[in-house]
Amino acid sequence: MSVTRNIVRSYRDPAGVVRGLAQGDLREPQVMFFALLACGLIFVAQWPVLSRAATLDPSVTFEQRMGGAMFGIMFLLPLVLYGLAALLKLGLRVSGHKVPGIFARLALFWSLLTVTPLMLLQGGLSAFLGPVAVTQVFGFVVLLVFLYILAKSTSAVRGLAASQG
Repeated sequence: MSVTRNIVRSYRDPAGVVRGLAQGDLREPQVMFFALLACGLIFVAQWPVLSRAATLDPSVTFEQRMGGAMFGIMFLLPLVLYGLAALLKLGLRVSGHKVPGIFARLALFWSLLTVTPLMLLQGGLSAFLGPVAVTQVFGFVVLLVFLYILAKSTSAVRGLAASQG
């Protein structure tokens, strides 16, 4: 099934989507693709906000802001995500669940990719409205949706790991 259909389906059944992805021919390049695609979409989501900030404060140009955002999101964030996936795997191991690392990465990266459409919407809202309560509340909603999908995805990979061995 296509990535976009799976993203839409993940809002209804995140565990089922992750279970389907994990039971298929799952390899590291596919999981890394999810992380890099999520980072790319997060970077795009920042463009309207960076443009607004450059307009309001021209001492730092739009290009400079874009360069900093690109470095942080496209180069550093993937490394941070791999570190968080290792912590997730460690946390699952401490709690008594032996989950393969690729499953922990899949759960985290897919959860992040699933909420990127909401992040794109939040970027547009932030650019049009500025730093008001509505955009902050929407950011909190995005965080809650991410944590919900991550919890369901983690539960699915725990179940798969338990059934495999």
